[in-house]
Parts: sequence; C-alpha cells; structure tokens
Amino acid sequence: MDKLKMQSTNKVAENVKKIAELFPNTLTEVIRGYREDGSQIVERAIDFEMLRQELSDVLVEGPEERYQFTWPDKKKSVLLANSPINKTLRPYREESVDFEETKNLYIEGDNLDALKLLQETYLGKVKIIYIDPPYNTGKDFIYEDDFEQLEKDYIASSGQLDLEGNRLVTNIESNGRFHTDWLNMLYPRLKLAKDLLSDDGVIFISIDDNEVENLKKVCNELFGSRNFVASIIWERAFSPVNLKKHFSENHDYILCYAKNLDILECNGLKRSIETDNRYKNPDNDPRGPWTSSDMTVGPEIKEKLYEIKTPSGNVVKPASGRCWLFTKERYLEMLEDNRIWFGTKGNNMPRVKKFLSEVKQGVTPMTIWKYSEVGHSQDAQQQLKQLFDGKAYFDYPKSVNLIKRIVELYSNQDSIILDFFAGSSTTAHAVMQLNSEDNGNRKFIMVQIPEETDEKSDAYAAGYKNICDIGKERIRRAGKKLSKEDTDLNSKKVDFGFRVLKVDTTNMQDVYYSPIEYKQGELFKLEENIKLDRTPGDLLFQVMLDLGVLLSSKIEETFIKDKKVFDIEKGYLLACFDTDVTSEVITEIAKKQPYYAVFRDSSIANDSVATNFEQIFENYSPTTIRKVL
Repeated sequence: MDKLKMQSTNKVAENVKKIAELFPNTLTEVIRGYREDGSQIVERAIDFEMLRQELSDVLVEGPEERYQFTWPDKKKSVLLANSPINKTLRPYREESVDFEETKNLYIEGDNLDALKLLQETYLGKVKIIYIDPPYNTGKDFIYEDDFEQLEKDYIASSGQLDLEGNRLVTNIESNGRFHTDWLNMLYPRLKLAKDLLSDDGVIFISIDDNEVENLKKVCNELFGSRNFVASIIWERAFSPVNLKKHFSENHDYILCYAKNLDILECNGLKRSIETDNRYKNPDNDPRGPWTSSDMTVGPEIKEKLYEIKTPSGNVVKPASGRCWLFTKERYLEMLEDNRIWFGTKGNNMPRVKKFLSEVKQGVTPMTIWKYSEVGHSQDAQQQLKQLFDGKAYFDYPKSVNLIKRIVELYSNQDSIILDFFAGSSTTAHAVMQLNSEDNGNRKFIMVQIPEETDEKSDAYAAGYKNICDIGKERIRRAGKKLSKEDTDLNSKKVDFGFRVLKVDTTNMQDVYYSPIEYKQGELFKLEENIKLDRTPGDLLFQVMLDLGVLLSSKIEETFIKDKKVFDIEKGYLLACFDTDVTSEVITEIAKKQPYYAVFRDSSIANDSVATNFEQIFENYSPTTIRKVL
C-alpha cells in the first residue's frame, strides 16, 4: 500500500525528469543539505552548462548576449510556479447548487494555489481558457507574491503564505516596480495555465494598452510565437469621453494563443439568415440554393485566356489585364457539371455557381469585434443590473455575448472552459447560456480570490462581503433565469449548478512528516494525522486531487457494516475514512474491485486487521491500487 503524497505536483522534479530523458548526460546529483544525523541530502538535478552545450553547435565557454525578454525576479517567478504546495480544496455544499449532479466548479482562493492544485487532475483537459487579469492601470489590485520568503526557503515551506493569507495590493504608477510586479504576478499563473490546456486548446486574454506589449512577449515565451493566433480588438464603448485630453479609448485587446496551432481548429461564426438568404435557385438545380461569383481574375495568365460562347450565341473574353479563373479544360468540366451561370437569358458573362450546401458552415471571424455584434461595457452592466435588481456591483464587466463568441469559436459540446480571474462570473454565465441555446454539455471552472468589497459600497450593503459572493450569486441567478427561458423540451438537461470548493491548508496535522517521507512499515502506526476540524468530505476531495480524479465526478455515499464509504464514478474510487474498520468491511470493499481504494491511517480497527489488509486485497482484487492518508 502506498502513502498519498498530499501535495501539489512538483513541477521542478517533472521538468528534471523530462530533460533527463532527452539528455541523460545532463543529469547529475547535488547536495541540498544535511540531516540531523549528519548524512547528506542528495537530489537529482540538471547540469546546466552541459545542457547549454547540448543545445549549441559551437563550444559554449561562457555567458553570451542574446535576444531575451526579462525583468527583475523573473527567475523567482519561474521557481514560484514550479514549487509544490501543501494545500487542498474543501467542498462547501451549502454554497453550491445541485452539488451531487453538477459538473461545474467554482473555486474560491488564490488562483496560483488553485492552478497548482488542478495540475494533477486537469492536466491537458481544458479546451478554452479565458481570463480578464488586472490591466495594471495604477488602480487595479494585483496579487503580491511572497518573493522574500521564496528567496529564503520557499520550497522548504511548501508554498505556504503568511498568517494574513492571500495579499492584494494596489500597483500604483509611481511604484518603481510597476511593470515588474505585474509581470511577476501574471507569469507563473500563465505558465501553470498552459499545462492545463489540451493539445488543441486555446487561451484568450483581455488587456488594454498598459500591458499589451509585455503580455504578448510573455505569451510568445510561454506558448511560442508560432502559436500566436490573433490580437482581437473589442469595441467596448460606443461614445467618446470628452474629458479626455487627446483620445477617448473605446477598445480593449484580446490576445489569443494556441497550445499547438497546427491542430487548433476554429468552428467559425454562425452564418446569419441574411447571409443564407443570398443563396437562390433560379434554375432549380437539384443541389439546392446557390449564388454566383466572378469567373475572372488578374493578372493575365496565357493558358487561361480563351474565348467562351454563351448559350445565346455571344462570344466573350476577359477584360484587358485579366483572365478566366480556370484553364479551358477545367472550364469545360465545370460547364458539363452545370456549375457555370450565364444569367436567366443566357447572354451574360459566365459566373461560377457556389452552392450553400458546399460552403463552409462557419464564417471566419475577423479581428475587430464591434459592440453591435458582441456587446459593450454598458450593455454588460445592464445585464448585471437586470440580474441583481438594479445594481451592477462591477464597473467594467465583460459582455456575455463577448465571452459566448469566444466559447463558440473553439469549443465542442463537451469542452471544459476555465477562467481563473472569474470576477463577476461572466464566463460561467456565457457557458450556461450557450449550453441552453444548443443543448451543449460544456463545463466551466471559475477561480476567484475572495477580494473584500468596500464597506461603503452597494455590494457590501447588500450582503456581499467579497467578490466571490457576487460571482456565485450571479451564477445562481443566471441559471434560474435561463432555466425559466428554456421552454423547449430539450433531450438533455442543461447544467445550471456548480460545486463550490475553497483553497485551504492541508487536511494533515502541522506536526507530521511530509507524507512522501513515510516508509511502508510505518503505515497504520500513527495516532491521528488529520486536523480535527476536517470532515470526511474534505478528505475525499484531497484524495481526488492527489489521484487525478475529476473534481466534478459523481459521488455516492453507501454504507458497509455501518461504515460510510464514498463511491466515486461507480466504483472507480472507493474511500472509507471512518474509524474501527474491520476485516469484514475491507473484504466487502475489495470484492467490489475498485481501481483505487483509500483509507485513513487510523481507520484500521487493530493490528490484526492491518496485518491482513494486503492479503484481503490480494485474494479479491489484486489489481486495486491501495492508498492511505
């Protein structure tokens, strides 16, 4: 039986392993310190000088000047992204909607922690990421990551923050580290987010002029410049602000990058009725409605210059400097297939018939998105006011139609959409609305730090003490509204629910060895290693995180010999955290042959049961992976 490690993935160790597989001769060992008994603590590491040589076709003798994008503490932000944390996600059923059935998630907490905790479970599973990070205007709050602690002993403390918890600070323009602090905030989060994207996934990031240049450089570094898809301009306002001295800005940017542009596919925009109405069928062609296009192009190509005789007897040829679209042989084939149109009287210049049934069903989007198509900030505020009885609570929310277009362009009906700067939860609203329109089964994951609302604000007066309170309530109200509007008897019920999970300290006691330090012979010997305020549900979700089980998985509670057993996804994972678990209970669980079986150290009734534990599983389900915490 193995011990659950109960901490997020160690990205450094993973990266060392990957590099060692490619360049075995770069793998080395270094002394990281000494134990109390004087023995050395030795870890695997990469010889960077050897790696540099492997990646160079000339002799590497020392540092060289090269093109690069850097800023103070950049290396520390990389280390911050790679360092593991001893934290978990705790479920809050009372704040959730349809907890048992929903596949949607709302995660409350620092998004850096949340992204680390999601690495094991959602690696390569997210189709679309949309984020609206702080624009760094000098008034926005940004995350203040603890680089001082990081520099001293960050890894040893496993990423724990100070007693004040998550910190948000205003990044004022007079700050000498104005751009540096913003980059250090965003870089590790984007680095982690990339790993969550599927190979055919895509990320959209809203930004304005303050940081668009830096953001693009960061994305070019993390995603690769070859995976740049587009820089979209969203017309977020429609009237000028006359108080502005020079120009009244009325646009924001949305940068779009693919995980792998070679396999990224765009669904395109839905064809409008107006566009389809341009297709007619005046000659009753059995292939259906069609429209025609010019059959001449420029400049002249000799083999495409020839005379054509129309059905009425006229002889026509292209205008000077132009030629036909096809060679004569290809033209005759098209004529034979009734794909050339000479007009109702048969005496016009030839045109090519293009059938509605053969054209691309999705219209290729352009990079300027007008407010008339996707809405604007004032429109988005009005949408919030309608939901919240006349109060918007957010100054610059995003339009539902704006996010819905993003989701439409690249998702399929079962995609996972992530937003780790969730704000007012516009992305969740857009996903639910699109699902209600096309009967889709897309899932959302919202992540938001519980930033406190101003005590003088309307939100605070209404009982919303932090942004998460507003975001969760927005999803509840939008779900109810969409449910009432959805009068069609859809074959599939739209998911308007969400599970609330909150980032918290590990469920394990502070006075214990790191789980990965336990040895096989020490299992079942501890008195109690779980914090007293933690519930079996808390333990279950930390187990799901550790084993890579989707946090939206179906959870059923059953009882075996009066002991509660969690059944995840119909026997994929069976977990029992009760005390005094007997051999009979273990036997019944083993007979169900789960893929995983998980217990607590203190669950086992006595030493005799512990001794027989492995033999029971060997008899009834030898392939089951057994874990304890």
